[in-house]
Amino acid sequence: MKFNLLTSSLFVGLVFNTLNAFAVETNDTQKIQDMSDPLAVYTQAGFGVTDKGLNVKVGRAYDTGNADTMAMNIIEVKGFAGETLGWSGSSERDDSIDTVRFRNFQVNKTNGRGNQIDMNYNVENQSLDASYSFIQALPKFAGLQLYPLVGVGARVQNGHFTGDQIDQVSDGGVDPEDQYIGYTIPGVYGVIGGYTKYSITDKLWLNYNPMWLTPIAGSDTWTDTDSVFTNEFVVSYQFTPRFNMRYFANWVHDQSYFEGDQRIEVNFQF
Repeated sequence: MKFNLLTSSLFVGLVFNTLNAFAVETNDTQKIQDMSDPLAVYTQAGFGVTDKGLNVKVGRAYDTGNADTMAMNIIEVKGFAGETLGWSGSSERDDSIDTVRFRNFQVNKTNGRGNQIDMNYNVENQSLDASYSFIQALPKFAGLQLYPLVGVGARVQNGHFTGDQIDQVSDGGVDPEDQYIGYTIPGVYGVIGGYTKYSITDKLWLNYNPMWLTPIAGSDTWTDTDSVFTNEFVVSYQFTPRFNMRYFANWVHDQSYFEGDQRIEVNFQF
């Protein structure tokens, strides 16, 4: 799945034209939501410039049939046009898509509790991480508000032989038809973390979103894998009630801040 600049431009144009097609209907039926709230549900579009390439995000709120709940689906395509427009020094940076993310998010307006299905497919590694989690908004204290999260997930991986094993195939040691074993589930994991929001002003806020992922069960290789602690730091500025700009930094426990991913993103509420 390769994207050159022309293809990328056409894709972005299609995304925004599709959103504009139902923007009028959405504006008539949905009031403006607080875009600084991690539990806010609204129809949206976003576009990001990152060190690995370009990102596009499209989300649409939908009717759950229950007046007390709100829900939305969000799709993100990340890391295309990386060789042309990214600035990371990674030798793996290219113009193809890096990852595709899908989220289904629901929130109960009466108790501030949300639940989320989060699916990330890594195109390069041919692996899918799918998780289900609960999020709870806690009472606000001054400008600080916490949203703890807990969930479980599973990894789906396209299995294949190593380079040495493939060499054995060419030497007649392994049946060539057995080179690839297809998609398997090596294991499941637990997720504990949360979202943190600190409002500096009505238009400027900070987020810090730590997540701890640890293997629970699966193959020996999977359960012997170390836990991973991920970090996300965000600075956001709200220009209008429907438009903001955000700076993101993402890194894991064995990386320094600037070794992780960096991106600038603009988001629109329809």
